[in-house]
Amino acid sequence: MSVSSLTGLSGPGLHKNFHRIAWLAVALALCVIVFGAFVRLSNAGLSCPDWPTCYGRAAWPSHADDAVDHVATQIRPVEVHKAWREQFHRMIAGLLGVLVLTLALVSARRRSKGMAQIALASLLVAIGIPLYMKGQHVAASALAIIGEAILIAAAARWSNTDLSRVSALTLAVIIFQALLGMWTVTWLLKPVVVMAHLLGGLLTFSLLVWTAWRATHLPIRLADAPRLRGWIGAGIAVLGVQIALGGWTSANYAALACGNDFPTCVGQWWPRHDFGEAFVLWRGIGVDYEGGILDGEARIAIQLAHRIMAGVVFVYLAALTVKLLRTPGLRGWATLLGALLLLQVGLGIANVKLGLPLAVAVAHNGGAALLLFALVSLLARLRTPEP
Repeated sequence: MSVSSLTGLSGPGLHKNFHRIAWLAVALALCVIVFGAFVRLSNAGLSCPDWPTCYGRAAWPSHADDAVDHVATQIRPVEVHKAWREQFHRMIAGLLGVLVLTLALVSARRRSKGMAQIALASLLVAIGIPLYMKGQHVAASALAIIGEAILIAAAARWSNTDLSRVSALTLAVIIFQALLGMWTVTWLLKPVVVMAHLLGGLLTFSLLVWTAWRATHLPIRLADAPRLRGWIGAGIAVLGVQIALGGWTSANYAALACGNDFPTCVGQWWPRHDFGEAFVLWRGIGVDYEGGILDGEARIAIQLAHRIMAGVVFVYLAALTVKLLRTPGLRGWATLLGALLLLQVGLGIANVKLGLPLAVAVAHNGGAALLLFALVSLLARLRTPEP
């Protein structure tokens, strides 16, 4: 039996280990997301002021005196107990990048000059890193843009019968994600960049989940599949908006803007708020956003928006869960989705009532990723019956 028949994909067959690499990347991507939340929520996001090194080291300083002469100490003094978190996060994100690059190379191997295009784009980005470290930011940015353009152009030309399109797009996303990680540090936790970095990580995770299921080829065939996929796609959209609001809440340090009150906020159902100031996306460069810069009314507005959208997501996903429960063959997925939804709501309420304990806050980020996993898995697996 051929590999292509095992995968169910027409056209060039997939490598026999492609699905294994994809699932390994899914697991690592989840680890990167959860550990990244730990870094951000433990206020370690600026603990390595330079990039991609940490006070000039490939790893991190083991003692504060180790980096006393490095220029980065003029930006921020060394905090060893935080620096390892930021640099280790970069390391596992880099390992994920290697896995995504491997998927892109393997899937493109039967495309005309496919592997050469993937390799060239990656090489240009890699050359840009030492240029950036030497202060040649314009040249480094130009190389990154050219590399991204090569990947996007290749993905636009290729079909997805061998998963080459989605693999090239995932590589393009993770390269841009690395740039966002760099800007998160160099632009001092700018909220729009922090939010985009979170969204980029979850987009990478979602693309990898979709790729892994398609490569594994375990379709769920239902006559009603197209309509269900529409419902699930809408669920992913509303969940994505809520995740963005959650990232904005965290980046602006607004998680406890209502104190420990729930469902009320500072003792009121609709307290004084300032939505106009709360959602200004760009405030220039050079401001240190660690700890947040917004006043109380703006932070309250952010928290209110997050809670309102949480209600919308809960109602929609609860309705979707009921719909899936009534669909033969999907009751297991419906149970999983419902359980994750209830868990996520409980973690959100616990964050407020308990004063944002680190473990609960990190778990809340992980819960969002698992909800995405359930929805994207269904989207990838649902197909119409074969003739």
